[in-house]
Amino acid sequence: MAEVDHQLAGYVTLWPKAKQGPFASLQLPEVVDLNVLEKFRKQGIGQKLMDEVEKQAKRFSSTITLGVGLHLGYGNAQKMYIQRGYQFDGTGVWYQGKQLEPYEVCRNDDDLLLYLIKHL
Repeated sequence: MAEVDHQLAGYVTLWPKAKQGPFASLQLPEVVDLNVLEKFRKQGIGQKLMDEVEKQAKRFSSTITLGVGLHLGYGNAQKMYIQRGYQFDGTGVWYQGKQLEPYEVCRNDDDLLLYLIKHL
């Protein structure tokens, strides 16, 4: 968790092993639910949270993974992950824990994800 002036500013969770998506069978850690509260955005808090979560993951893995949403609300996170060296895993779009087939219909909500991977 991150605090600014004794107020919660953001948080992130690291699962030691991905529970769904393309990395679930590979026993790789996954970043889930990175969130910086709106009034604290654009202050580097997301970067600091990611620095810490990557440091923790590196204690037991040389690789870290995450899924990122596709709608506009995830735009800043999408840019940050790419700038930090995360790469798309190549499995395409996932929805509600399942890989979508080409031309399959889905909803652009928080369950529509692309997965990324980074070697630490």
